[in-house]
Amino acid sequence: MLLGGLRRCEVLGLRLGDLSPGERQVFISEGKGGHQRLIPISATFFTAVGDYLDQERPIVDHDHLFVVLRGPTRGRPLSADGLDEILDGVRRRTGLPRLTCHQLRHTCLTRLREAGMALEAVQAQAGRRSIESTRIYLHLANAWLVKQYLDASAAIDADRTNL
Repeated sequence: MLLGGLRRCEVLGLRLGDLSPGERQVFISEGKGGHQRLIPISATFFTAVGDYLDQERPIVDHDHLFVVLRGPTRGRPLSADGLDEILDGVRRRTGLPRLTCHQLRHTCLTRLREAGMALEAVQAQAGRRSIESTRIYLHLANAWLVKQYLDASAAIDADRTNL
């Protein structure tokens, strides 16, 4: 969610065959509203997934990427409740009591936009249908807005002085 802007249901729906490490892409086969998309994801994501597959994930008889790691359901596909338990642990370790899956997604998409990714590209990455809903969805830092304004203002001033 944090590295690719994925929804909770998209993370839970990932299968091994959805990953293309060589191209650094992930196929989202179970997106919101049944929509599918192919998105780029950082090498950091694939490194973390590789470590998980090599060191943590038990051998199973299905192709779900994320599975239960402990207890009587070990090896079964990770459920929404299981993901909630993982997030509970993250909240305790980080001291962020209100951290949610959706906030992780927002953080990723906002950081992509702040790093200069075009709004239309953020929309495609997020699997959003509307550019307006994408714009509302982002929570851009004030410092980013100030920099955007100052850069644009400087360009306008430069154009005026060249007339």
